[in-house]
Amino acid sequence: MADTPVNLTPSGPPETVLPPEPADAIAALEAALAGPVEERKAATAEVVARWPRFLDAWARLGQLAADPVESYAYHRIGYHRGLDKLRGSGWRGSGYVRWRHEENRGFLRALAGLGRAAAAIGEQDEVDRIGQFIRQLDPDWDESGGDDLTG
Repeated sequence: MADTPVNLTPSGPPETVLPPEPADAIAALEAALAGPVEERKAATAEVVARWPRFLDAWARLGQLAADPVESYAYHRIGYHRGLDKLRGSGWRGSGYVRWRHEENRGFLRALAGLGRAAAAIGEQDEVDRIGQFIRQLDPDWDESGGDDLTG
């Protein structure tokens, strides 16, 4: 059982907040993304190789992908690793995972990126499922800034 409790909210389902990433992983990703444009993808891939469970690194690598298929692959890995991390944090397949918690943003970025990549390769059923899922996780998604992946 996870050490991280699932918090009950007064207005609905439980809310899960993922554990924070290591400070050195966050710093490495920030440095990779701040580097020269032509070096960002390789630098971000190095972060992923060092911290393969770092969800935001996978999501950012998906954003830097050369084409929609590569983006789809990176985002899907981030999404599946995120599901594992959510389950390890007490999430049982339902409940909120909100953008307002910085710790959840890597997972939500990966999920939103997967939806965009699925749209780019014509997987409309998946686009629809992801749209529904992300709004179940965070009903305030449209207003949350979650679609603005710069945050």
